[in-house]
Amino acid sequence: MTTYVLLLLGAYLLGAIPFGLLFGRMAGIDVRQAGSGNIGATNVGRLLGNKLGLATLAADMLKGVAPMLLTSWVLAGDESRFYLIPLCGAAAFVGHLFPIYLGFRGGKGVATALGIFLFLTPWAALGAMLVFVLVLLNWGYVSLASLSAALFMPGLIWLIYNSDFFKISGVTWPFPGLECLLALVVAGLIWFKHHDNIARLLSGDEKKWRRSGS
Repeated sequence: MTTYVLLLLGAYLLGAIPFGLLFGRMAGIDVRQAGSGNIGATNVGRLLGNKLGLATLAADMLKGVAPMLLTSWVLAGDESRFYLIPLCGAAAFVGHLFPIYLGFRGGKGVATALGIFLFLTPWAALGAMLVFVLVLLNWGYVSLASLSAALFMPGLIWLIYNSDFFKISGVTWPFPGLECLLALVVAGLIWFKHHDNIARLLSGDEKKWRRSGS
């Protein structure tokens, strides 16, 4: 039991590391005080360029994956790992959204969620990425694309585990219901953290990913 608690606590503390803020400080900018004020990859990319934006994206994804990898190694052969691995992913996600290091005011969780589901259900995550790209290319809003991908994720997971095609594709996770529940909770939190973006989308004030005609 102590091992389980330490794994979950470690996952939260790792997820709480604000990589976007750290990269911004390395470049001499507090990303919380500029642009959208968010510490995620989109704002970092707008303020500091694509390289640091992509670095933030990768770091935020990895901090969702790393604790699950560690848990799978520590609990190898233990049936409880099938519960603890998704729970450690969830703990990292909560850490990103509500980091203890920043007074529990963190990012919006999209990159970390992507890392989590690429590890747990890669086919569903790839489907959600396709939704993201299609919405972004069609309407130009990163926030709308993120909200759409999050909305589709629970249904994609359900489809994966109930499709005859994917039953023969090597998908063997024994508790898909837990992942569907995790996806529902993650989607709800992502929508909650995007409430300002939703308001701007409805009012027509949201910034697009790129300028028209560019």
